Amino acid sequence: MAKQPGSPTRRAAILAAVRRAGEANVAALAAAFSVTPQTIRRDLNHLADRGLIARVHGGAELGSGIANARYDERRGMAAQAKARIGAAAAALVPEGASLFINIGTTTEAVAHHLVDHQRLMVVTNNLNVVDCLLGREGIAVIAVGGQVRAGDRAVIGALADQFIDNFRVDLALIGASGLTEEGDLVDFDADEVLVARRIIRQAKTVILVADSSKFGRAAPIRIAGADAIDHLVTDRLTSPALRAALVRQGVTITETG
Repeated sequence: MAKQPGSPTRRAAILAAVRRAGEANVAALAAAFSVTPQTIRRDLNHLADRGLIARVHGGAELGSGIANARYDERRGMAAQAKARIGAAAAALVPEGASLFINIGTTTEAVAHHLVDHQRLMVVTNNLNVVDCLLGREGIAVIAVGGQVRAGDRAVIGALADQFIDNFRVDLALIGASGLTEEGDLVDFDADEVLVARRIIRQAKTVILVADSSKFGRAAPIRIAGADAIDHLVTDRLTSPALRAALVRQGVTITETG
C-alpha cells in the first residue's frame, strides 16, 4: 500500500478540494484519501479552527462569500484561452441540436458563444449557463433539478443524476478538473462526478473543453476514460503522451492556439 500523506499535506489537499468545489463531504474525502471518516473530521475541524473553511453537517464549505469569490477568480484564470475555446466549441454545435452543458468556467465560456444559435435545447446543471442563455430567442433552456452547490451554482447529487436520465441529447459539452497523461478525466467532488458520468452516458457525442492548465493535473476521482470523449477543444496540447492516448481512442483534437 502506498504511504499516506502526512496530516499537513493531506489538509492542504483537502483545502484545495474545498476551494475548487466550494464544499466537500466527509465520505467522499475519506474515500479519496483512503483514511477513516474520523480522520477527515479532525482535518476539517483543524481547518475550520483556522478560519479557512466552515464546518457543516457531513462536511465543510467555504461559505458563500469566499466560495463565490473563488469561482469568480477561476473564471478570470486563462480567460482569453477559455474565450477562444468557447468560440471553437460553440462552432461545433449545429442549429437545431439538443445538448447538455455541465459545470465549469470553460463550459460557461462556450455558452456565451451560443447566444446567437437557433433551435437549441440546452439542458444544464450550471446555473451560470441558465443566466447566460435564458430568454434568448431560439434557445430552450432546461435547468436540472437537485441540490445547488453555493460555491459555483452547480446542481449536483442523486436528484440531478435522476433528472438527467430523462434526456438523450445530441451533444454533451463538458469540463473536468484534470486530464491525466493516460487520458482519464478526473475531478475532486463525488457528487459532481456522478452527474458528469450520467451526462456522458446520455449524449450521442461528447465534447470536452479544457485549457492546457488541466493537463496532467491530479484529482482523486475518475470520471471516465479517453474512450468516452469524441472531441477535445483546447488552447494547446503539449503533452505527447496525452496526445497519443487521445489519438488511440479516436478523439478529434482542436487547438485554438
